[in-house]
Amino acid sequence: MTMNSYTEITPEILRLSEICTNNGAINPSLYSKYDVKRGLRDINGKGVLVGLTEIGDVQSYIMKDGKQVPIDGKLYYRGIDVEEIVNGFLSEDRFGFEEVTYLLLFGKLPDKNELDNFCNLLAYYRSLPPSFTRDVIMKAPSHDMMNSLARSVLMLYSYDDKADDISVPNVLRQSLQLISQFPLLSVYSYQAYRHYHLDKSLYIISPDRKYSTSENILRMLRRNHKFTPLEAKVLDLALVLHAEHGGGNNSTFTNHVVTSSGTDTYSAVSASLGSLKGPKHGGANIKVIQMFDDIKNNISDWQDEEAIKEYLRKILNKEVFDKAGLIYGMGHAVYSISDPRARVFRGFVESLAKEKGMDEEFALYSNVEKIAPIVIGEERHIYKGVSANIDFYSGFVYRMLNLPEELYTPLFAIARISGWSAHRIEELINKNRIYRPAFKNVIERTDYVPLNDRD
Repeated sequence: MTMNSYTEITPEILRLSEICTNNGAINPSLYSKYDVKRGLRDINGKGVLVGLTEIGDVQSYIMKDGKQVPIDGKLYYRGIDVEEIVNGFLSEDRFGFEEVTYLLLFGKLPDKNELDNFCNLLAYYRSLPPSFTRDVIMKAPSHDMMNSLARSVLMLYSYDDKADDISVPNVLRQSLQLISQFPLLSVYSYQAYRHYHLDKSLYIISPDRKYSTSENILRMLRRNHKFTPLEAKVLDLALVLHAEHGGGNNSTFTNHVVTSSGTDTYSAVSASLGSLKGPKHGGANIKVIQMFDDIKNNISDWQDEEAIKEYLRKILNKEVFDKAGLIYGMGHAVYSISDPRARVFRGFVESLAKEKGMDEEFALYSNVEKIAPIVIGEERHIYKGVSANIDFYSGFVYRMLNLPEELYTPLFAIARISGWSAHRIEELINKNRIYRPAFKNVIERTDYVPLNDRD
């Protein structure tokens, strides 16, 4: 057997794939027969309770007269409404991501001295081991930055003399370093990709100790190091709103599962990165951007609500765009009436759109946000309401900030590493059992057949 290419899908691979598919398909009726909670959710989409946490909470309903009554969504960090947190640091004209990271990790809001010391500690850790950029990031750069980020995290294991020490002090030290290093790993990986895959000039810009996380991201991405205060403030807000979302989201649950085995921090974080890379989780905002590009190319009048409605109907009916039948950025596994993150974000998106001269695009987003739930309600039988989620606007914001699409999902990771770290430490403190959910085997028993007797 010869192969023309290392990545070629040969006829033999296709034949084996067919066998794999035919023998791997499980009768869908068996899931109902055995009351399997597919995706760890019940028939109404509610998650199966598998653990306890004090870090983040998502609320979408209240109980009234023994019934669930939907409400505007709420997101809590350590019991504090995230909208109150945002209003707090914005009213004092401060950045919020570092404060939120402290809150998630330590379970309380820092006073001014504690916050200053914490920011200084993050600045101290905002560097990479000697020659790491050259020896790891620049070698065999990937076209996918999440792949590069995960590889870099795994390689940091080799630079850590206490990599396997899972005591809380050591894991906290590792977590703080990763929180500080994620922007560098992401941006430098993109610069390497841009140079080696797109044949562009290579420039590596060091972070500035006096800058916040969001300011440093913009500084390191731009050759002139310049950005406006509004740009930095909106990016900081995006990081705050993506930092945590309860223990049940896929990447955080992955961190709990992997941490429960007793493995090292770098393995647990890289596993979460693998989860976040999936388009059903961290890659949704890219699909929103692509969908809107398609809408703009096919609707001449962006204010024509009837035209928008009919095109969204075609998207749902798998006639246009990617023919997946999804209006991306609309709907959420928990929220029904509204996503608090999108609510908080929307006003700043509008302000940035005005600064960038993109008012017409923002108006299109607003129209789709208003019309999509109506179309979905007409075309789909759904058990709860549908509203815009955080991904609906975040990709638009990143585009207005002139951030490359390759970094959209890594930006999610730069924010969520704070939540992952808090959950990992919580798992270690409480020493929960290794996660081992049950899978029921439904294949019939069969006898072994000697090789020469097989058909």
